[in-house]
Amino acid sequence: MPKLITSVLLITVLTSLVMLSACQQQNSEEDFTITLRLSHVFNVNEELAKSIELVAERINTKTDGAVRILTYPGAQIAAYKDGVEMVVRGAYFISVEDPSYIGDYVPEFTALVGPMLYNNYDEYMALVRTPMVESWLAKLEDKGIKVLSLEYIFGFRNLITDRVITRPEDLVGVKLRTPGSKLFIETINAMGANATPLPWGETFSALQQGVVDGLEGSEFTNLGAKVYETGKTNVAFTNHFLGTCGVYISTEVWAKIPPKYQQIIEYEFAYEAQQMISQLKQNHAQVIKELEAKGVQFNEIDRDAFAARTISLYDGGLPGVTVEMYEQIQAELTKIRAQANQ
Repeated sequence: MPKLITSVLLITVLTSLVMLSACQQQNSEEDFTITLRLSHVFNVNEELAKSIELVAERINTKTDGAVRILTYPGAQIAAYKDGVEMVVRGAYFISVEDPSYIGDYVPEFTALVGPMLYNNYDEYMALVRTPMVESWLAKLEDKGIKVLSLEYIFGFRNLITDRVITRPEDLVGVKLRTPGSKLFIETINAMGANATPLPWGETFSALQQGVVDGLEGSEFTNLGAKVYETGKTNVAFTNHFLGTCGVYISTEVWAKIPPKYQQIIEYEFAYEAQQMISQLKQNHAQVIKELEAKGVQFNEIDRDAFAARTISLYDGGLPGVTVEMYEQIQAELTKIRAQANQ
């Protein structure tokens, strides 16, 4: 009999502990709040900046204020490499940057957004959802970076200057502003120009003072940031990069957020990325017309000539990037293109 009483008491105690733990967890989730600072380099008038604002607003609403995201456009706080470093150090911070910056930690992501890879947005969208890229994401989490999205596309990047560029020889001696990413610097140099890395905030004064002769960027950036007002009104359709950003947060910080809020955050970033891509597809032709009305002229280029100049970057021209990575990407793109043509 004493053994039975002891067993009953033990079960009662264990049950109470489980119930107490569950209550504490529930209370902990109900009391949970977090404020995250989100940084990106885009002008407030650009579509990506507008999309990020919508995401922040909806997350705040759907979590009843438990998750607040304060946005800092235009590189007001840490951006580019510094922003990703904030994430790695475990700051309460979200970095929205080109995937080449996380390529500093897992080089496959530099290859993922390398030059002259994609013909359209859909190819990239399909590629980032493959098991190959998913395995790269797992490597990145081992480095302390959780990717909330890789799909914030803002258009193909082209050369914006005051002259007609059709082949690599036309870029000899031309200084082009680039971000500080090794990928951008080496690609622009390989294409024939002199890459000049500058923060976005210094770009317009550099153009006006002749420090640089032009830059590279998308039509949406050209219109939204009014780049054409600098007098650089010739756009060469190089499409050398697909302009895209990922959204990154510390794995350590992410683990502190209750699952019910994690689901809301992931959903909202994924949903708005899809909305943005749909808008880009619908609006690109109109953006071209608006730029032409501002005096911007567009021209086609010898794409094979530029591709021949940049292919070497996949073979030792970029830190950590290998021919094998390039071949893996091309193999997946071949499958994606075959399916699209069925």
